[in-house]
Amino acid sequence: MEISGKIIAALPLASGEGKNGTWRSQDYVLETFDQYPKKVCFNLFNDKITQFPLAIGDEVTVSFDIDSREYNGRWYTSIRAWRVEKKNNMPNRATPPDFEAPFPTSPPFETSAQTNEESDLPF
Repeated sequence: MEISGKIIAALPLASGEGKNGTWRSQDYVLETFDQYPKKVCFNLFNDKITQFPLAIGDEVTVSFDIDSREYNGRWYTSIRAWRVEKKNNMPNRATPPDFEAPFPTSPPFETSAQTNEESDLPF
């Protein structure tokens, strides 16, 4: 599955020891671009944290798996990302385009009233 949006929060890095060694987990909150934006918390696990470095404000498309498991009679659902693509082709709206508009060298049109000889203006 995939979802696109903007990273609005990065939760603290969690780590610990398990039966297979040490593990690391990082949660991020993404806000969608829908008419009614939704907030989705997803997780990067172990080497995916360094493979896909994210920062608040990044616009991304996240590919993920959803998994639910039971523990002590309660069910827990996780959204684990396996690929994150940053939107690099977005134009930077903070900077103006790199061009200079030419200044006109003469007025666009000239009427006979604009010449000095026929002007009846005192200045």
